[in-house]
Amino acid sequence: MRVRTAFLGVLMALPRGAAAHDIPNDVTVQMFLRPSTAPSGAKLNLLVRVPLKSMRDIDFPKLGPGYLDLSRADRFLQDAATVWLVQPIEIYEGETRLPAPRLVAAVPSLESDKSFGSYDRALAHITGPRLPENTQVPWDQTMLDAWLEYPIRSDRSEFSIRPHVDTLGVREVTVLRFLPPDGSLRAFEFEGDEGLIRLDPQWYQASLRFVEAGFLHILDGTDHLLFLFALVIPFRRFRQLLLIVTSFTVAHSFTLIASAYGLGPDALWFPPLIETLIAMSIFYMALENIVGASSVGRRWIVTFAFGLVHGFGFSFALRQTLQFAGSHLLTSLVSFNLGVELGQLLVLAIAIPLLGLLFRYVAPERIGTIILSALVAHTAWHWMIERWETLRQFRLHWKLWNMGALASGIRWAMILVALAGLIWLLSLLLRKNKPAQANVGD
Repeated sequence: MRVRTAFLGVLMALPRGAAAHDIPNDVTVQMFLRPSTAPSGAKLNLLVRVPLKSMRDIDFPKLGPGYLDLSRADRFLQDAATVWLVQPIEIYEGETRLPAPRLVAAVPSLESDKSFGSYDRALAHITGPRLPENTQVPWDQTMLDAWLEYPIRSDRSEFSIRPHVDTLGVREVTVLRFLPPDGSLRAFEFEGDEGLIRLDPQWYQASLRFVEAGFLHILDGTDHLLFLFALVIPFRRFRQLLLIVTSFTVAHSFTLIASAYGLGPDALWFPPLIETLIAMSIFYMALENIVGASSVGRRWIVTFAFGLVHGFGFSFALRQTLQFAGSHLLTSLVSFNLGVELGQLLVLAIAIPLLGLLFRYVAPERIGTIILSALVAHTAWHWMIERWETLRQFRLHWKLWNMGALASGIRWAMILVALAGLIWLLSLLLRKNKPAQANVGD
């Protein structure tokens, strides 16, 4: 047994170039995770279905033109499950990692088998009759169904999982379904490595995850960074930027939350439209910098309007991530916004001093503003053209507009009118406040 375990460890350490066959392009891994109680103690059952062709270090026995030799396959299936499932998958009860599971079963199944549509059917299939040994099935069209059993303290504990199965394919998608004792179903679907996934997170755990997601998103989002840069070029004083950045924050928070609650359009043409409008917002800001028509009073209003558009852009990035919020949707959205703001503050903290040095030692402020804004406008123009070409591929017809779409349009029109009224009132208050400040100065 020790020799076999050592051999499996060597297989895991082998470079992927020494694999028995090529890495498949697309792999889908299905998982069911269900805690239960039994006379022998509480158990956490993990059912997994994975294609044999993704387990590259296992040379499965074959017959004839490449059929899986079912009469000799059991040992190889157990080895494959140990190497690619038992060892890599990490499951935690609370903050404690569970010990290695017991591999209860590892059986082959056909690609056409539909038993993994539910937990009960999958378990019945794994524990039921095996494929007849005379079944002629190509080995690379065969699935491995495995049942892993973990000892746990209680079926009511908080569980989390780090699958580590993203190396099974070039593009690996995991479909994970968690069945807690209350009878509910929590479904997850993600691509690649999502790190530690808390199956029922506390509010602070969800909050930390989404603060990090928002912070990283603003740093990875080139278009949002360029928009911020265009905002900063003519305004580098804290008081000026405070009003402008705050208006952008309030606006994108509004549309982000509204979209997350299903109030935004779900048509296929909507994301390309928003991406095009984001490029247009950057282009407009850069042109405004060049002609010198920007002022604090004007820019915060324009920034608010463009912030509504950028909020939809943030919502697209959150569509897949919101599944990890658990029951804390609003908390997660607010936390994501907080992360975005922290990222923006970091960008501003770096950009403002650099612009100050540039305008002091390299080029006069007005000339430097024109040159930098022209570079931003050039980039945004190309983005706008490329995204417009994508948007043009969606042919809109009046027959696509039904009563639901009309009602959604009317609702958003009313919201925008209310926001426009709010902006008008705020601008009036700011205008009245300026003479008062001037009189105090005199």
